[in-house]
Parts: sequence; C-alpha cells; structure tokens
Amino acid sequence: MTLEHNSTGKRAYVLFILVVVYTFNFIDRQIIGILAVPIKADLGLTDTELGLMGGLAFALFYTGLGIPIALLADRFSRTWIMTAALTIWSAMTAASGLATNFWQLFAARLGVGIGEAGGVAPAYSLISDFFPPSQRARALGIYSFGIPIGSALGIVFGGIIATLLDWRIAFFIVGLAGVLIAPLFRLTVKEPPRGGFDRHRENTKPPGLKQIVVSLSRKPSFWLVSVGASCSSMMGYGLFFWLPSFFVRSYEMTLLSASLHYGVVLLVGGLAGIWAGGWFGDRFGQMRYSRYVNIPALAFISAVPFYVLAMLSPTQSLTFLILLVPTALGLVWLGPVISVIQHLVRPNMRATASAIFLFINNLIGIGLGTLAIGALSDALQAGYGDESLRYSILAGTGFYVLAAALFFLASRWIEQDWEG
Repeated sequence: MTLEHNSTGKRAYVLFILVVVYTFNFIDRQIIGILAVPIKADLGLTDTELGLMGGLAFALFYTGLGIPIALLADRFSRTWIMTAALTIWSAMTAASGLATNFWQLFAARLGVGIGEAGGVAPAYSLISDFFPPSQRARALGIYSFGIPIGSALGIVFGGIIATLLDWRIAFFIVGLAGVLIAPLFRLTVKEPPRGGFDRHRENTKPPGLKQIVVSLSRKPSFWLVSVGASCSSMMGYGLFFWLPSFFVRSYEMTLLSASLHYGVVLLVGGLAGIWAGGWFGDRFGQMRYSRYVNIPALAFISAVPFYVLAMLSPTQSLTFLILLVPTALGLVWLGPVISVIQHLVRPNMRATASAIFLFINNLIGIGLGTLAIGALSDALQAGYGDESLRYSILAGTGFYVLAAALFFLASRWIEQDWEG
C-alpha cells in the first residue's frame, strides 16, 4: 500500500480488511451453531455436549492465550500476530471436518480458540491508532460488523452446504478460504505509530502485565463494564448457537429454511444495532463519558420484552419479525463499550487491556452461555419436550437485566477513570 497512514483511503481500506478478517473469525466461530443439528444426529451428541463443544471447547484457549498474545502485540507487530492467528484458526476450522467423535471435534474447536486468541485485541489496538478519539466508537462499531456478517454467513452458508452436501464440507470450505486471506492481510496492512492520534504520542516501553493489572485495579469502571459485557454475551452467544436449533424443533422448519431466516435477522438487526451504538456513542459520549455505557444499558433493558414476545409467538413469521428488534438492541453495546476500554489505559497498554476485557467477556460469555442454555434445556426436557429450548432461552433474558445493572453502576466511575 502506498497511501499515507492518516489518509482517508488508507484508513478505509484497513477498516475494510479488518472487517473481512473479523467476518471469517465469526464464520468459523458460529458455523457450528447451524451445523449442530446434523452433527448431533451424526455423532449422537446431547445438548449439553453440544454446549460444551460450542462454548467451553472454544473458550478455554481463546481466553487463556489472549492476554499473553496481547502483551506481545503491545511490543511487536500486530499485523504479523493477526496473520498467524488467522492462519491457525482457519486451518483448525478445516480440521473440524475430519472429526468422527465428540472428543476429536472438541480438540479441533480448542485449536480454533487458540488461533482466534490473537485476532481481536490486536485489531482493537490497530483501529485506535488509525482513527482519532472522536471517531473510534464508530470505527470500532464498523469493525464489529464482522460479528453479524460472519455469524449470518456462517449460519446461512452452513445450512446450505449441510443440506446440499455434508456438514464436513462446510468446515473444509470456510477454513481453507480463511487460510487464503491471511497473506493478503499481511501484505496490505502496515503497522501505524502507537498513540499517533492521542494527546501524547506513546514512546515509552510497554509496561508488564502486573503494572497493567495494577493500573486497571484502580479503575472500577473497567471491571464493572467487563463483567456486564460478559453477562450480555452469555445471552448473545447462547442465542447465536441455539436459535437455529430452536426453529427446527419448535416450528419444525428445515435446517436450510431456519438458516436463511435467522441469517437475515442477524445481518439486518445486527448491522443496524451496531451502527446505531457507534453513532450514539460518538455523538453523545464525547459530551459525557458515562453515556458510553448508559446507552447500551438502556438497549439491554429494552431488548428483554421483545425477546419474551418473540419466544412466545405462535407463528414463525412473527417470531422472525419481532427478533429483528432485540437482535439490534442486544448489539448496541459493541462500539461504545470497546471504545471505553481503549480510553481507560494509555496507548501502549491497549492490546493487553482489551485482552483482559475479552478474557472476562469470553470466558463467561462463550464458555458458559451456550452451556447454560443447553444444560437448562436438557433439565427441562422431561417437562417440556422439544419446547424445552424455548423456555431455556426465555430464562436467559435475565442476563441482559444483570448486564444493564452493571453498566449503570459503571457509569458512576467512567469520568474519573478516563485516561487523560
């Protein structure tokens, strides 16, 4: 690339390719949700085993390795780290198609988690060095478009391939496509100066993990926001994984029909919610920093009644229509909250602080969300039969209420914890 670091064209391209990489991140992460139906039938798994495979198997190494990799990203090339991460998680996604039993697939999902541990925190840090503070919530929100785009593509593509060919072929195709994107990313994205858009450019040696943790320990807003986000992620990741199965069981939809319909809900609702969150964050957050968390808190509270209406709807068409609203509201938090995390520390601590945030968010959100909903579904099976998943998802809306309460509490400290 010959464009200058701070040119509009360069920044637009970097954000575009980062969204592409993040899209593959979520395709590989979420495709197993739509493939859960044929995988369960083929390998003879229970809902609890599916929840372990879709959540804990991925989260174990994804969360555990995120912090040490982020420490490297605060010291060395973030683009090289992301290139290696993309290659590893894509290769392990392809390897998932070779599994013949629960433990082999569990091991492959561990490998996906190992690769994706280096994919997100370095990207947050890169975006903060390509965009000024007044644009970061929107830029981080646009980057987060990879979540609904990747999740929707994973669900739709997985449903089509699983229906027309085989669930194993779906893993092969998306995994190998990610491997091919890795060299393009490395050749076209260059390292920007750290802290170039901040008040004081960061030239000091990056602190160690202990120093960063000590710094964050003095900022209660960081911990409240991290735990609050993790509560919302329990519901969010749980829904991404289980809703396709819910449509098949409760409305007797085909796998292909469920994937197409839910893919549209995720794409339309997700993009709208993330964009709105980033826009409102940049528009009102600069006036009062507490609004960066109060806006998502209000969105979580507003989402709950819509999920209740959707889950209790007698028809699938009405369910899909209603789901557009809470899907959007449930993703409003991404741009504002990720922006908050970048501003609670100095520029040379951002990747590590982001990784600590992701550690808390994903260990609880991914690790427990799919498992909790799946285990509750198994527990309710005797009383509700195929409808057990409907009531398990309804119970999960309580996570949004808890997330909102923690965000409102965090808003009391945001102003004093803001760096600089």
